Amino acid sequence: MLMHLIQRFKAFSGVVLMGAMLVPSAVDAQEKKLLVVTVTKGFRHSSIPTAEAVLGSLAERHASFAVEYARTDDEIAQKMAPDQLETFDGVIFANTTGELPIPDKEAFMDWIKAGHGFVGMHSASDTFHQFRPYIEMIGAEFLTHGPQVEVDAVNEDPEHAACQHFGSHFKVYDEIYVMKSFDRDRVHGLLTLHNHPNSKMPGDHPIAWSKSYGEGRVFYTSLGHREDIWTDADYQRHIIGGILWSLGLAEGSSAPVDQRYQVGKTEKEAGFKPLFNGVDLEGWKLRHDDGPASWDVQNGMLVNTIKDGEHGTDLISVDSFRDFTVRYEFQVPKGSNSGFYLRGRHEIQILEDAAGRKLADGGNGAIYSLKPVDIFVSRKAGQWQEAEVTIVDDRVSAFLNGVKVHDDVEVNRATGGELDSNLDQPGPVMLQGDHGAIAFRNIRIKVLE
Repeated sequence: MLMHLIQRFKAFSGVVLMGAMLVPSAVDAQEKKLLVVTVTKGFRHSSIPTAEAVLGSLAERHASFAVEYARTDDEIAQKMAPDQLETFDGVIFANTTGELPIPDKEAFMDWIKAGHGFVGMHSASDTFHQFRPYIEMIGAEFLTHGPQVEVDAVNEDPEHAACQHFGSHFKVYDEIYVMKSFDRDRVHGLLTLHNHPNSKMPGDHPIAWSKSYGEGRVFYTSLGHREDIWTDADYQRHIIGGILWSLGLAEGSSAPVDQRYQVGKTEKEAGFKPLFNGVDLEGWKLRHDDGPASWDVQNGMLVNTIKDGEHGTDLISVDSFRDFTVRYEFQVPKGSNSGFYLRGRHEIQILEDAAGRKLADGGNGAIYSLKPVDIFVSRKAGQWQEAEVTIVDDRVSAFLNGVKVHDDVEVNRATGGELDSNLDQPGPVMLQGDHGAIAFRNIRIKVLE
């Protein structure tokens, strides 16, 4: 029976379905019943007929659940009445918008809490802005979007049925939402971006997640604006995984992920400790108490956000260090500028310079105003880059993106913008925040005796 089911799904998708997508209960259990709602009270997507056809075909091919549709106000009134909801195991909001005419919204929320499934695609988050229990249930609400764009989404949970086929990333061209009312402490992240889909400014921009709502299972993906997304095999695997998970027929977590940063075993044994904990600004302070509070923590990232025409504030570690090796990752958007200061006096330049320029007093990875890098190894704007820097006495060595770019360079003066000129004394790590947007993560340090 299982092999027969897999063969049927392979014929539809053209790929082998990974094991966690189907579990024995999906075969042995009685067929589940889902209500697909496509009513809109705001913008109506042209992809809705395609969405209805795809969901119907997935149900027919998969054979462990069936679907009915609520396409009109009357069908919502009839099929989403509290007594009729009990005939369904879950509900799918496929590109719904606005304040839908559900007969008893509170009863609908209680029905999900009682252990039923909810699946939302794309503009399901642009629905019921005026009914806050719904926003709490789905996990966020649509704020805005820019032009359609290709993004490289990060797969946050390759073990989840909705994401196990993606690998570490998923490239997709669609209308990508910017959200509000989102709290990672209440969801289990599945797909996300580490920068804005259009401007590429660093920040947390979730795309898909799972969560619990009482005893109910909630799966949401913001993808699904375009017709060709709905007919894409990867997207279909994504939503069928989410649907099965919401029905209890596939594996996956709904637990929020602890974002606290811990160094790996090998680095821990070597003496490295976190300098940034990944969850808050503990251990850091603003250089100027009265400066703009431009730094915050987003999904394990230390993010400096600066609006056009404004300045931010440098951020300094509470602890001071003299001789040490520090490792960190950074993401710099196009046109931005920052720096990583050793002892608060020697700046390792951070600059978006993917064009390959080397400046006499700058360039990405340079010891600012003292020495350019030995070889150009910068990555493109918006990509994560890795650095390792060692300072002992007045000598600095550094690696950028796995390549040594400085070898035992003498730093016999402060390089500009320094906290003070006490070169031989311990000093804090300082992150430049007054020039442009920047994000850091996985900052860890090893003190050298």
